[in-house]
Amino acid sequence: MLARLSIRDIVLIERLDIDFASGLSVLTGETGAGKSILLDALSLALGARGDASLVRHGVNQGQVTAVFDVPGNHPARSILADNAIEDDGDIILRRVQTADGRTRVFVNDQPSSVTLMRDIGRALVEIHGQHDDRALVDAAAHRELLDSFGGHVGEARAVAAAWRQWRTAEQELSRHRARVEAAAREADYLRAAVAELIKLDPQPGEESELAEIRASMMRVEKIASEIQDAQDVLSGPSSPLPQIASLLRRLQRKSAEAPGLLDEVVKSLDEALISLDAAQSGVEAAMRASEYDPQKLEKAEERLFALRAASRKHSVQVDDLAQLRDTMSADLADLDAGEEKLGILEKQAATLRDAYDRLAAHLSELRQTAAIALRKAVMSELPALKLERADFIVELATEADNRLEEGIDQVEFWVRTNPGTRAGPMMKVASGGELSRFLLALKVALADRGSAPTLVFDEIDTGVGGAVADAIGQRLARLAGSVQVLSVTHAPQVAARAHTHYLISKSGNSDRVATDIAEMDRPARQEEIARMLAGATITEEARAAAERLLRENTAS
Repeated sequence: MLARLSIRDIVLIERLDIDFASGLSVLTGETGAGKSILLDALSLALGARGDASLVRHGVNQGQVTAVFDVPGNHPARSILADNAIEDDGDIILRRVQTADGRTRVFVNDQPSSVTLMRDIGRALVEIHGQHDDRALVDAAAHRELLDSFGGHVGEARAVAAAWRQWRTAEQELSRHRARVEAAAREADYLRAAVAELIKLDPQPGEESELAEIRASMMRVEKIASEIQDAQDVLSGPSSPLPQIASLLRRLQRKSAEAPGLLDEVVKSLDEALISLDAAQSGVEAAMRASEYDPQKLEKAEERLFALRAASRKHSVQVDDLAQLRDTMSADLADLDAGEEKLGILEKQAATLRDAYDRLAAHLSELRQTAAIALRKAVMSELPALKLERADFIVELATEADNRLEEGIDQVEFWVRTNPGTRAGPMMKVASGGELSRFLLALKVALADRGSAPTLVFDEIDTGVGGAVADAIGQRLARLAGSVQVLSVTHAPQVAARAHTHYLISKSGNSDRVATDIAEMDRPARQEEIARMLAGATITEEARAAAERLLRENTAS
């Protein structure tokens, strides 16, 4: 319920803090005292459109804070959780409106959006007035209200779940059908491409490997002739090694005849022979290592060029050719096995559609029954509200082929205000006063089913009096047994039934006027109700009538 409303610098309200109680609370006061300003301020805290004109003249900004005390399982708390808003107690909605038109929103003291504030506000408060379109006159909510009244919200959720399962199956079927049709259009191309890639058999990393082999063999080709020349010099017919070896042997034999004379020469020739022999071995090793095979180079180049040609043809990297082959093969598999899988998916979708149809048909039957009962309940309230010649109709249109998440029914509340006139949607057919009474009758019939925890009725008793006003008061008091009810009223019969009575007054001079609100005790209530009965001049008879109303009607 709405526990507290704090207003700062909104229109005529400079500073106002109101603590609200459960049950029925009424707000009364003379015309122009500021009752509508109070509701405008509350609406601002519930996410209504901001306006710079709401800021009190002479200040930079106004502010409204609404504090709600609701159970832990209330839907508003789910909204908070879904939006990562801290929630450990009261729900606090705060709206700051600046004089330059800007607005700031806080939910539980966390900066938020007007959209989120509006969603939470709708879950917490319903405002009903002669020209209000935020509550029961919204046709989009009528189906949900009918389900709440009939007690088949569970069946409605089951229908919604079945619809989602069926739609998921239909979407999968649609995607598969599109793949099969696309594959069929490209079947010849796919088969040729897959055959080509299977024959080519590309391997990841193969391009880099072939490119390195090719580069290496081309480098070998460039130095092969120089290695061969070295081989010819060191090992060919003109090799100096045999001559040096022969010379070394002759000098070694002669060195004995002249000791010390040829020792250095023999040593140098021996070292030279060893070095040349090592060089010869190295050249032979290089020859073996650099054997150049033109056929091997040709094969590597052919393979590399074939891979790169396929890459250009299919507009993918060479390393992605293997994945492309697998994807195309899968597409062909879809094509080849497509009809079989398509049939399976079609059967699954049909099965889920049939399950939805059964649940939706059953829900539709429940709604038909609930529609009759709701009409009867509302009609029973109309005579006392001076709508005895009116008719309330639950317009329920069922179309089995129009499968929606909400079911197969379109629901809208219609009225006929007089016999012989055309029935139509409440908002279009009923006048302001009639609409308010229709809405009150409907809320009484719905009781605490499908209702926000706080209901606000804005002058729904305008233009009525006597027995009708008393009937409105009775119904507001009945509603207050299950939800918190706030009513702005001009009817003493309604005011007398309140648990809590607030007086809205205006004070000040020609330069500065302010609106105030105060909870009244029993004597003050009697005086205010007497004023409502008598007008400007309060008579003793009016006071006596006020006392009688309070004694007879004050809610216990």
